[in-house]
Amino acid sequence: MPGRITPRRPGPHRRPGRPRAAALGTALALVLVPALSACGGDAASANGASTLKWTSTYFPAHWDPVVSGSGAQFRELALVYASLTRTDATGKAVPDLAESWEYNDRGDRITFRLRPGLKFSDGEPVNAAAVKAAVERAQKQKNSALFGDLTSIESVEAKGLDAVVHLNQVDYQIPQLLGQRVLQIASPKAAAAPGKLDQNPVGAGPFVVTQLVPGTKAVLRKNPDYWDAENIHIDNVELTSAPDASTVVSGLRTGVYNFADIEPSQADAAEKAGLDVFVQPGFNASNISLNVNKAPFDDDRVVDAVRHAVNRQEFVDKLTFGHGEATNQPFPRGYVAYDPKSEDAYPYDPEKARKLLAEAGHKAGDIELDLVVPAEDPQAEIVQSQLAAVGITVDIRIDKNWATPFFAKDLTFSLYSTTGRDSAVQTLTAHFGPDGPLNLSSPYQPDGFEAAVAEVRRTPLDAPAYPEVLRSATRAGLESRALVFTYSSPNLIAKSKSISDLPKNPAHIDWTGVTIDGKGATP
Repeated sequence: MPGRITPRRPGPHRRPGRPRAAALGTALALVLVPALSACGGDAASANGASTLKWTSTYFPAHWDPVVSGSGAQFRELALVYASLTRTDATGKAVPDLAESWEYNDRGDRITFRLRPGLKFSDGEPVNAAAVKAAVERAQKQKNSALFGDLTSIESVEAKGLDAVVHLNQVDYQIPQLLGQRVLQIASPKAAAAPGKLDQNPVGAGPFVVTQLVPGTKAVLRKNPDYWDAENIHIDNVELTSAPDASTVVSGLRTGVYNFADIEPSQADAAEKAGLDVFVQPGFNASNISLNVNKAPFDDDRVVDAVRHAVNRQEFVDKLTFGHGEATNQPFPRGYVAYDPKSEDAYPYDPEKARKLLAEAGHKAGDIELDLVVPAEDPQAEIVQSQLAAVGITVDIRIDKNWATPFFAKDLTFSLYSTTGRDSAVQTLTAHFGPDGPLNLSSPYQPDGFEAAVAEVRRTPLDAPAYPEVLRSATRAGLESRALVFTYSSPNLIAKSKSISDLPKNPAHIDWTGVTIDGKGATP
């Protein structure tokens, strides 16, 4: 992975694709132990324990990783769940629950060897049977957001600590694929009742949930049985759903919180308040999602009209406060999968957009669309304005349960933003593949895409031809009529200076080695 990566954060609004759960109140709380009390200052309790007080705009709507695994909430779920692999600062897969892995000679089978002696927080063993159960649940559970990411996996054979993954094609991307984002592994015993798991998460990660108020707050303690517990120096975590964005910086300044993801509009105020503000490397893309299986987008001319009606720079100027950039791809410039040949393939040209609509038989005002989003969103208003300029009427419809019809491919028109994937092929198939969770037009895929992706899968990551083979697949994917990419915006984090620097693992928040000064301070 190149050293220069465009980071990702939402703009000054709640991003579609990561709907924030509304507070459900204490009546719905699942209280397992008394909550740790929040206190001012950077440290935690008087007994010397260190507490991370993290407020997040991405507080999980679901704690079942199969359901929540497609959104940015995977960062919070990683407090509870571990995976077979994770990514290091270079973006490469490194061991997590699996201590090693090996392909067969043909590249259609990979065996993951799990660390011995591990267990989930409910005491169940972490073994190959747990891996098999996790993969099968992600593939088959009705409300899974991950099934489209696992199409290469035919079956998993459990042999003690050896999870033998049989593939239906050669695929050298699997170690990248089965990392923190896609296969956070839950206890099979707890996952046998997915509804209960959703409110009482049980994993083998660095922390264990001790209290959960759905949509509002989670309290966690360090997991002494985590495989790398000796490098986890935080004793407790208080994770809360972020209040109004304008109050987050003041909460950080006064010690109500000591860690928060912030909007680009808050960065200047956070720096002036003496907080550490840093960019966490990542991947990102915001797009307008079209369903080409439904009118009017079943007409290529209407799709092309939308493509030419989009002024990407307006999104950057109005939403990112100088932190973002215009993009027409799901990868940042400089990344190995970014295709320079595809830059600006559909430049902003409203006159051409109007001409295309006329050729398709549409007069100004003929096309009326509902743009379905989960909450008020300035991004939606920009889309509404830009399409109005070419004669398309857009009504913004807010549906807090937006994700259900989106993933069911029932919507005609929506917005989506993503933090990207650790595997470049996973990013491509998620957006453009026939089962891709981000492809609103499933089972549609662009001509030539399947063959191009298959060639990437057959190419080892260290092969000299890999970069060009990968860019060719990106080029094929961008022929899709289902997505119009708009802009990217970085992952911005503000924290108290008492919290040490975090590992810069792209798109992930990794607490390994992180310390909080001031243990034992008076709250």
